Amino acid sequence: ILPELMQGLWVTVVATIGGFVLALIVGAIIEAGRRASVRIVRLLCHGYAAFVRCTPLLVQLYFVFYVLRAFGMRFGAMTTGILCLGLHIGAYIAEAYRGAIGAVPEGQRDAAKSLGLSRRATWITVVLPQAMPPMLPPLGNFLIGLFKETPLLAAITVIDLFGAANAIAGRTFKYNEPYTLAALILLAVSLVAAHGVRRLERRFSRPTR
Repeated sequence: ILPELMQGLWVTVVATIGGFVLALIVGAIIEAGRRASVRIVRLLCHGYAAFVRCTPLLVQLYFVFYVLRAFGMRFGAMTTGILCLGLHIGAYIAEAYRGAIGAVPEGQRDAAKSLGLSRRATWITVVLPQAMPPMLPPLGNFLIGLFKETPLLAAITVIDLFGAANAIAGRTFKYNEPYTLAALILLAVSLVAAHGVRRLERRFSRPTR
C-alpha cells in the first residue's frame, strides 16, 4: 500500500505548498489594506479577515466547490483546495505580519524619514529586515498546521494522503495498516518541516548584544 500512500502524500505536499504561497500573498494584501489611507479599503480588509477566521474551513470548501457551481463558477477539486487553504490561512498570516511589523519601534521609521529615505525604501531596508525574525516562528506554525489541514480536502474529492488511506481501508477492510502508516508519514514530514523552520529561525535571528 506504500506506493498509493506516497501518491497521496505528493498531493498533500502540492496542496500545502500551493496554499501556503497563496496565503503569504493574501496575508500581505490584507495587512497592506488595513494600513491603507482609504477607509473603505481598511474596512473591507478587516471584514474579510474577521469573516474568514469566524467560519470553518470545511464550510468554505463546500461552498466554493459545490454552491458556486449553481452560479456558473466551476473550479477543479485541487484548485478549490489550494484556493480555500490560501484564502483561509492568509487571514491568520495577516495577524502574524501585523504583530511582527508592529514590534518594530516607531523611532526606526522616524529615523529613516529624517535620513531622507522614501516610504518604499524604509519598508525594504528598515522595517522588513527587523520584522522578519519574529515573523518566522508563527509562519512556521501556520505551514505545519496547513499541512495537517489538507485531509479536509477529501470532502471535495481530492485524494491526498488521508484520502488514499481511506480508499485503501474501504477497499481492503483493513484499517490499522493504512491509517497507522499515514499517521507516521504525516508525523515524519511534520518533524522535517519543524526542523527546517527552526534552522531558518536561527539563521535570521538578530544577534544578541
